[in-house]
Amino acid sequence: MDRAQKEEKVASLHEAFQSAAMVVVAHQNGMSVAESTELRREMYKAGANFRVTKNRLARIALKGTEFEGLADLFTGPTAVAFSEDPVAAAKVAVDFAKKNDRLVIVGGALGNKTLDTAGVEALAKLPSLNELRAQLVGMINTPATRIAGVVQAPAGQLARVFGAYARKDEAA
Repeated sequence: MDRAQKEEKVASLHEAFQSAAMVVVAHQNGMSVAESTELRREMYKAGANFRVTKNRLARIALKGTEFEGLADLFTGPTAVAFSEDPVAAAKVAVDFAKKNDRLVIVGGALGNKTLDTAGVEALAKLPSLNELRAQLVGMINTPATRIAGVVQAPAGQLARVFGAYARKDEAA
């Protein structure tokens, strides 16, 4: 890799770190191409990204971002997962690490708060932004449905009473 390619990689990683809300650092010891591709697909579905990095270039890319505290984690065969959703990258990385022992979560950061492995796992247990939105819409929608049912109930009862009187008059 020549100097221009390295500068391009550093700029690309720096931009990714700038726009991310969450970064997960992991060691990927001996992951096959198929496993890496599967992880990338899962990350993409969740709105996150996964990149295998060169440690030196990643440390340079971290400078000037809120994730500078992660520089010490970049040793060995390292990869990063990042997302704008504060939970997505952690959730997918932790789930994949449970299925595949070749991916080991080393740590991460949420904004300028550095997390250890336990912190990333705890964050992964939280619902994602989309799940929270769905729950909120459900909570808002439920009372409206109940109010509509209560308002319509007396009218339905009146209709049934009038129907009963009409059938009674027809029978007589």
